[in-house]
Amino acid sequence: MSPVSESVVAEAANSSAGGHLRVASVNVNGIRAAYKRGMAQWLAARDIEVLCLQEVRAPDAIVRELLGDSWHIVHAEAQAKGRAGVAIASRMKPTATREHIGDDYFQTSGRWVEADFLVNGKTFTIASAYVHSGEVDTPKQADKYRFLDVMCTRLPALREASDYALIVGDLNVGHTTLDIKNWKGNVKRSGFLPDERAYFDRFFGAEIGWVDVQRNLAGEVDGPYTWWSWRGQAFDNDTGWRIDYHMATPELAALAGNAVVDRAASYDARFSDHAPLVVDYRL
Repeated sequence: MSPVSESVVAEAANSSAGGHLRVASVNVNGIRAAYKRGMAQWLAARDIEVLCLQEVRAPDAIVRELLGDSWHIVHAEAQAKGRAGVAIASRMKPTATREHIGDDYFQTSGRWVEADFLVNGKTFTIASAYVHSGEVDTPKQADKYRFLDVMCTRLPALREASDYALIVGDLNVGHTTLDIKNWKGNVKRSGFLPDERAYFDRFFGAEIGWVDVQRNLAGEVDGPYTWWSWRGQAFDNDTGWRIDYHMATPELAALAGNAVVDRAASYDARFSDHAPLVVDYRL
């Protein structure tokens, strides 16, 4: 794999140097395929303390073999083989883990995993989430709405239970017109439906009160996008979607900096159709 693009922060800042905790989220679109395409080289260069993965699509033994022994790993594997799967790999040992969102309907779906940590005397909870892609007027869309409903309950509970809480992952919704390059052509498609976007109004509004970390740091600009289709010229033309998020409680969002999309230098250097979203937190 070629080196990551120039937008990547060159100087690493981790929890043992400079008081930063670096958290990365990436939908790997199959961890075995991602490693064949060069994911290991990207990971070795980024000094990441907490790595959150979505669409792992591999047995637990394979995940542990690929990541290696230097990580503490909690992996929610989907019951359906070759589908979904989320994981949290951390340099520090969690104090507790939970392998689904709390609704038994999603217990074996491989779409939510949580880990608690103690960082400088503060409790820090992180979840790696993979929301359904959905499809209008199908059971897939019904499942997506049910999952988003459960998130509306889970977010306040996480904030209540921890000093700092963070949800990262592929949430499969572009919140505003800034989040999809071709938003006009997608207003009737899952991923940009008004009802889906309304959930994110609640997440980031007064009702639930979490913060969209990347948007908060980037400002009102197009993107920065995190997903581009493998097909056509989407990547080369930056015709992307911003559907990967760091969602933080306000207390944690105030400590965030250096939100970077590790967009590959070229199409053939990509290890997934998603790019990692990496953020430093001053904990």
